[in-house]
Amino acid sequence: MYKRQVHHVRDANDLDEIGAALDKFKAEKERPTLILIHSHIGYGSPNKVDTADVHGNPLGAEETRLTKEAYGWDPDKDFFVPDGVYENFNQGVGARGAELNAAWKERFAGSPKESQEAVNQLLSGDIPAGWDSDIPTFETGAEVATRSASQKVLNAIAPKVPWLLSGSADLTGSASSGLDEGVSGIFEPGNRGGHGIHLGVREHESAAMSNGMALSGLRPIWSTYLIFSDYARPAIRLSALMDQPVVHWLTHDSFGLGEDGPTHQPIEQLASLRAIPQLDTIRPADANEVAEAWRVIMSKKDHPTALVMTRQKVPVIDRAKYAPACGLHRGAYILTDANAPADVVVIATGSEVSLALQAHEQLASEGIAVRVVSMPSWEIFQSQPSSYNEQVLPSDIPRVAVEAGVSFGWERWVKHRRALVTVDQYGSSAPGHVAMEKYGFHVHRVVAAIRQVIAEKKS
Repeated sequence: MYKRQVHHVRDANDLDEIGAALDKFKAEKERPTLILIHSHIGYGSPNKVDTADVHGNPLGAEETRLTKEAYGWDPDKDFFVPDGVYENFNQGVGARGAELNAAWKERFAGSPKESQEAVNQLLSGDIPAGWDSDIPTFETGAEVATRSASQKVLNAIAPKVPWLLSGSADLTGSASSGLDEGVSGIFEPGNRGGHGIHLGVREHESAAMSNGMALSGLRPIWSTYLIFSDYARPAIRLSALMDQPVVHWLTHDSFGLGEDGPTHQPIEQLASLRAIPQLDTIRPADANEVAEAWRVIMSKKDHPTALVMTRQKVPVIDRAKYAPACGLHRGAYILTDANAPADVVVIATGSEVSLALQAHEQLASEGIAVRVVSMPSWEIFQSQPSSYNEQVLPSDIPRVAVEAGVSFGWERWVKHRRALVTVDQYGSSAPGHVAMEKYGFHVHRVVAAIRQVIAEKKS
């Protein structure tokens, strides 16, 4: 491993010293460079330089006047930019920019037509026609971890979208976010065309770098475990604030992951992500919902997504018996017979949808009509017309919610806490199925919650 080169600039106002440090950086062809520039906060202010006060407060009229005098500016002029500033800019940055822009236009005009079309698509945020033609369909009867299904979908998309990149916070294998060898390999000194990126063992930095790539027109994906989204939250928030189409690929989505214990088992993270404005959090129920999630994700060129997936295998839902997975496009949809009158609605997300279906099937034999609603994305569902919301979740039918996370936020959809099959404590170290059973994620608890809300409505 190369050691970085470090340069100190002792005076932030010494342009020659800064220029010399930058020249050394440009001359270095192997090592990363760190330039430390020493400065004084509030420089020029006679009374507030190097104080905390100048960090968070205006200088004030009198101190501003004194600072202008220290700079040699006219203290009686406000919002004044001397002519020399414009002249200096035009002769320096402006001239260089105009020259580089002209050279780029000439080079671009001489490039093949297909290359021009690809660059224009990249810069506009569009994606090539037919990009989703190879997305697989997953067969009923199998059990597939949604992270594994997502990797299959990703590798069906990647060859068709040349500006799609995938990296991770050192968890490519565990998160299943790697690209196939045939796609283009890893981006590194010997392969500048690689689409796989080693982002390092830092979640915040991985998400922040992805934001930067998205600002350049690329479609970046970065991955880690859902529990570690806490480290990346400031950068995830910024991708939402900037309307950048970053995919935050988050796996190991519940304490169903098992023996790693409560330090690795997400409980409150779903609620935390759902609290971020302008971020779609999608937790697919099975492999075919994953495929549909990618169709939604890639169609949005100004919107980030937190794609939340399982480590453990989950059943592929029988779509001949239940509704098609394309219902994911509306955030929530009815899995069971949409036209049948229901005694209760059970809302579930992710791996718990199959649990809700088990309860539906058990109670159907007793003549109890249970409508199961898969709700992979609260945000997308909320964006639908109120008429669709009412169609899926009729206001006069009692509801039960099932999710392996905290109850916080579910009061939006479910009136009573006793109708929530959730978990408001940390998990424990045990095999996944043992942990799920211990915390009540079994069909008996869901059935009991259903019976209770039905009984309360009748009473």
